[in-house]
This record gives sequence, C-alpha cells and structure tokens, in this order.
Amino acid sequence: MSGEPQDCAGCGCGIGGTCARSPAGDDGLDEPRRAFLRGAAATAVTTLAAGVTLYSFGAEPAAGRGPDEKVNPKVRWGLLIDAGKCGDGCTACVTACQTENGWRDTGHPETDAQWIRKLTVKNPRNGATFSLPMMCQHCADAPCVDVCPTGASFKRADGIVLVDKHTCIGCRYCMMACPYKARSFIHEPLADQKPHAPRGKGTVESCTLCVHRVDDGRIPACVEACNDTAGKAMLFGDLNDPSSEIAKRVANYRTTRIRSDLGTDPGVYYRNI
Repeated sequence: MSGEPQDCAGCGCGIGGTCARSPAGDDGLDEPRRAFLRGAAATAVTTLAAGVTLYSFGAEPAAGRGPDEKVNPKVRWGLLIDAGKCGDGCTACVTACQTENGWRDTGHPETDAQWIRKLTVKNPRNGATFSLPMMCQHCADAPCVDVCPTGASFKRADGIVLVDKHTCIGCRYCMMACPYKARSFIHEPLADQKPHAPRGKGTVESCTLCVHRVDDGRIPACVEACNDTAGKAMLFGDLNDPSSEIAKRVANYRTTRIRSDLGTDPGVYYRNI
C-alpha cells in the first residue's frame, strides 16, 4: 500500500482536499474502507445506518497547507489555559466556538452540543471556586480512539483528535470512554452548517481545535476571542517546539493536566487550578 495521503474531501476531518492520515499505523484503515470513504465523499447524502443520515458538504483545501502536503508529525498542537485569568461568568470562548463552528444551544441542556463549556469548580473544604473552560483534551493516547469500532474517531499526526463523520455510526462508545465528557451526540435536525465544520444528526462531535484555522496558519477561535475581548487566559501552540511560547511556559511554570493519572497524555494544560 502506498504512503501517499488519501482523498478525504468532505470526510468531516476538517482538513479539506487530502488528508495526512497514513494508510498504515496511524488510522488503521484498510483499502476497502478507504474505497468506502471515497464513495461516501462523492455523494450529497449518505445513509450510515438505520435512522442515521449524514449530509455531506464540500470543502476547499486550506490555504496554509497544500492539498498534497502531509500533516507534520513533529508538531503537537496544544493549549495552555490560566484559570486565574478566566473570569466567572465569561463565555467569550464558548460564544466564539459556536459562531465559528455553527453549533448552538437548542434549549435541551442534557443533549445540546458542547464543543466547549465553562465549568465552575468548588473546593468542598473551604468553598473557594474557580472557573475554567473544558473541551476535548486532544489526548495522545485517546480512549475515544481506542474504543471506536469503525475508526471514525482518530488522531492526526499533529495530535488533533477528530471524528470522521462518514464512518461514525453513532454508537456513542467514545462518549462513554471520554473521561472529560467532552463529546456530544447530535439529536436535533441541523440547518445552516458551516462547510468547514460538517455535522450530522445521529453522529458524535467534539472540539476540533478549529482544525480548519490551524491548517490555515491561524489560531482556534476560542483562543482568539479570549485574547481579544476577555482575560487572555488561553494560549495555543506547538508543545513539541522548545522555542514556542506554550512550550516555554509549560517548562517553566507549574501546570496541571486534568486526570493525567489515567495515562491519556492530554494536550491541554491548565495553570492555577
């Protein structure tokens, strides 16, 4: 099998054009499944399972990376979030994510999408509280990837964890496996979707780190909004690059990764929690 990138137009990985999921080792897809993906991407409407229908949207290749250029495996994208700068009641990051990726509250908090959500943590001993944003932690050893029966949950070579909408059958095993409750199931009919963030009723979704923006050389919408209009609590960058600001801060300041004891190697670091 060749090592060339495979056609993934409209597959829901957020890359557009061609994707850098290697044919062996990274995503475990064999040629018949790849053939299915190519066929699914060519149709406007694909039925995945009984009662599960995916509406496919085309996407243009991102300008920051050529359609034949692979994702750089030397990079690991991540976040550093300073809870000490995260204001109680501030939802700038949530609003920015909703606007950028086309999801919203529908009045059903038990089942609404939650690509990112604000949590208030309380110390039961003294009542002290702090606020922090919670999203997919983009783990290096992601439980959601391990339990997915179709390979729909996958990790890019640069550490971003995504859901391939063409192979997600809505079994929700990944939701049960995620220790951060960072994934949600789409129960409601959808309208006005974003071409760069395809969604589908009956499938699972979560934070993509705004992969379309990353591939275009930009930062995630939540980070941009926090830095522009809120407390400047969020930093995005390459954790593997010692010269990057995020790597320097992780090396020089005390940071915490939530439930790091589970061995998932999260890509999101927190300070002051």
